[in-house]
Amino acid sequence: MSENYAYPLADDWTTDEIITVTHFYQLVENAYELSQGVLISELTDAYRAFKTIVTSKSQEKQLDKAFSKVTGYSIYLTMKTSRETTKKSVKMSTGREER
Repeated sequence: MSENYAYPLADDWTTDEIITVTHFYQLVENAYELSQGVLISELTDAYRAFKTIVTSKSQEKQLDKAFSKVTGYSIYLTMKTSRETTKKSVKMSTGREER
C-alpha cells in the first residue's frame, strides 16, 4: 500500500468480516502494485469470501466506487481481467488492463 487511506467498510460488519473484506482489497491492490501481480486462484477465493459478506450487487458497486476513489484501483476491472485471462496470475496497471 503506497498511501495512507481508509478502506471502505460497513459499520455493521464483524471483525472477521472486516478482515475478510480487507484481505480481498489488499489482493486487488497487489494486482496493481506487485510486479508479479496476484494468483488468480487466491484472488477468486478471496472474492468468493467477500461475496458472502457483500451479497448485493448494489453494495458491491458502491464499495468498488469508494475503493476506486481512495486507491485508484478497480475491483470490477481486476475481477473481469482475472476471468478473461488464461494465465495463472493477473497483473493490472492504472488506466489499462494487462493480461
